[in-house]
Amino acid sequence: MNKIVIAPDSYKGCLSALEVSKAIESAFLEFYPKINIAKVPIADGGEGTVDALVTATNGKFMYSEVLDPLGQKIVAKWGILGDGSTAVIEMASASGLPLVPKEKRNPYITSTFGTGQLILSALDANCKKIVIGIGGSATNDGGAGMAKALGVKFYDTFGNELEEGGYALQKLAKIDISKIDPRIKNTEILVACDVDNPLCGPRGASAVYGPQKGATFDMVKELDVALSNFAKVAQEATGKDVRDIPGSGAAGGLGAGLILFTGASLIPGVKLVLEITNFDNIVKDADLVITGEGNTDFQTVFGKAPIGVAKAAKKYNIPVVCISGGLSEGYESVYESGIDAIISISTGPLSLEECMLNGSNLLKSATKRLIRTLNVGMLIEKRSGQTKHF
Repeated sequence: MNKIVIAPDSYKGCLSALEVSKAIESAFLEFYPKINIAKVPIADGGEGTVDALVTATNGKFMYSEVLDPLGQKIVAKWGILGDGSTAVIEMASASGLPLVPKEKRNPYITSTFGTGQLILSALDANCKKIVIGIGGSATNDGGAGMAKALGVKFYDTFGNELEEGGYALQKLAKIDISKIDPRIKNTEILVACDVDNPLCGPRGASAVYGPQKGATFDMVKELDVALSNFAKVAQEATGKDVRDIPGSGAAGGLGAGLILFTGASLIPGVKLVLEITNFDNIVKDADLVITGEGNTDFQTVFGKAPIGVAKAAKKYNIPVVCISGGLSEGYESVYESGIDAIISISTGPLSLEECMLNGSNLLKSATKRLIRTLNVGMLIEKRSGQTKHF
């Protein structure tokens, strides 16, 4: 074995994708100092997308002052890729759920205005292409806040501008797009989106994601009505019907707002990341691919980063191993999607807190166990007359 590609997602809240990659690499180098290793940190549009793409393309990190979901000033990180003309943004850095204390989470009033400000920052940096990861939102405003930051006006029946948040959209009567930043028309916007929820209804933004953002049962119903009204008025203003577009309900309807006001295209997050990192070219001559994520369960097969990596590797018949922070119900389903083996970093009945505190060491230990297992396999091959080796 001559070349290994290490392409994990982050262990969310514990290790970045780059940190995971380095921990796995260090374990392999202890056993095989001369082995060729390519590290390609991966993300699926959520946390870590900026880090993964800036690192992979030798770009640079940028920082902008924006408003958080409750209108407080914060500094948000984004990036410019190595080509110098493509920006990458995570909406979560400006409008994400972790930015709002649990006791203050209220999708009636939270806004995506800060995400719009990040788009403006990218335009000010003369970026002609913007990649936006929209995972992890605290909002349910259909992207209205984002659009306001770009110059769109939202009015009620009395001609008053609407306040921030999803609840206010019930009163929406008119949208004026005439003052939107003209640079948007000449900018390609790609949205990394890993869900296919529509804007409204039982699978819509409010019903599926509202509760985790602080919405009660009654709030969910009112927010769904508000987004339905938003879709109706927006169609009148833009000529676009976004209500049932897959992914329009992502990030509290930000998917819809980006389509409506910026002409964005929604693309599966891991697919977009793999294309930008030129992953096919990196992996085609590899002997083994190592991927991973914080927790693997039945949801992993629905477009998560390890599956995207595995499908790319399988085009070249390359074996794939997934090293995960934990294994939960249904993790075995990944075997049908290109992952050949999976191991957990846990070595016993450890709490989540213990695993997160010792994540790097546990990951290195798990990787060493994997290497020893691989070596046993190669010894068996050698005894059978084959001579494959590192």
